[in-house]
Amino acid sequence: MLVPLLEGEGYRAVAAADGEAALELATRVAVRPDLVLADYNLPNGPNGLQVVASVQEALGHDIKAIILSGDISTSTLREIAQAGLAYLGKPVTAPALIRLIEELRIRPQPAAQTDDRPSAIFVVDDDSTVREALRDLLEADGKAVEVFESCEAFLDVYRSGGQGCLLIDARLPGMDGLELLQRLKGERHRLPAIMITGHGDVPMAVRAMKAGAVDFIEKPIGYKELLAAVERALEQAGDTAKASAWRETAASSVAGLTIRQRQVMDLVLAGHPSKNIAADLGLSQRTVENHRAAVMKKTGSRSIPALIRLALAAGA
Repeated sequence: MLVPLLEGEGYRAVAAADGEAALELATRVAVRPDLVLADYNLPNGPNGLQVVASVQEALGHDIKAIILSGDISTSTLREIAQAGLAYLGKPVTAPALIRLIEELRIRPQPAAQTDDRPSAIFVVDDDSTVREALRDLLEADGKAVEVFESCEAFLDVYRSGGQGCLLIDARLPGMDGLELLQRLKGERHRLPAIMITGHGDVPMAVRAMKAGAVDFIEKPIGYKELLAAVERALEQAGDTAKASAWRETAASSVAGLTIRQRQVMDLVLAGHPSKNIAADLGLSQRTVENHRAAVMKKTGSRSIPALIRLALAAGA
C-alpha cells in the first residue's frame, strides 16, 4: 500500500520485507535512499531502528528515517526519540505520512511524475472475494492492478496523472460508487471509470454514465466482457481522436432512427418496461418490442448499457 501511495506522489519507492532484504538492496543493488520508512517490529531479526542504523553504516552517512509502529509503550517511544528519528503510530494515514515526509524536506523525483507510468486498474469493491477475483482476471491479462475496499481508501492513495481505469462498485458503505464518480468529475480527474453492480437498473446506469462512467457492467461479470470494457476505456481515454470518432459514429447511429424508434429509445433509457411504453405511446407491446429490436440493430448495441453509452456519446 505504501509503494503506490508514494509513487502517486512522485517519489521512487523500493520495498523490502525485512532488515536483511533492506541491507541487500542498499549494499548489493546500489539503492541510495533519501528516506527509510521502517516498521519497528520486523520479522527475522533486527527491528526497524537497527535496520536504519545498519543501512546508515553500510552507506557511510546519515539517512533520514520514519519509524512506523503500533507499539506506543514508553520504552519504545523513548528508544525512537533517542535515535533522533521521526515516528508515526499505526494505523498510518496517507495525509499524515505525506505531510511528515514533506516536513523532512524529502522531494519527489521529477522523472517519477511523468505520464509514462504504466496503466493501472483500480478496483474498488467492499467484497474481498470480488476484489481478488477481478485482480486475478486482470493480472492474468497482464494488467497492473490495485484493489481497495472503499472509496475513501482509494482517494487516500489516488493522485491524478498517468493512465489507468477505475472499476467501481455502485453500492458501497460510506461514500458509494456514484458519489465517487461525481467527486472525480467535479475535481476534473480524467480517470475513465466502469461501474459494476449486482443490482443494476437502467436509471442507475444512466446516472453513472452522466457522472463520468464510460461503461456499466452487471454482476456476475463475464471475463471477455470485463476485458473488452477495460480496453475500450483505456483506448478512449488515451486517444482523443478515437474518442471523437466514437462520438461522431454514435451521433450518426442515433440520427438514423425514425421518430418512433427515438421515442421508444428515450423511454427505454428512462427505465420504462415495454408494457408501460406501449400504454404511453398507444401501441401494442409487440410493436414496442419490434421497435426496441430495431433500435438495438441500427445502433449496433448488444445490451442496454451499450445503448446508454452510445446515446450519451451522441448527446442524446
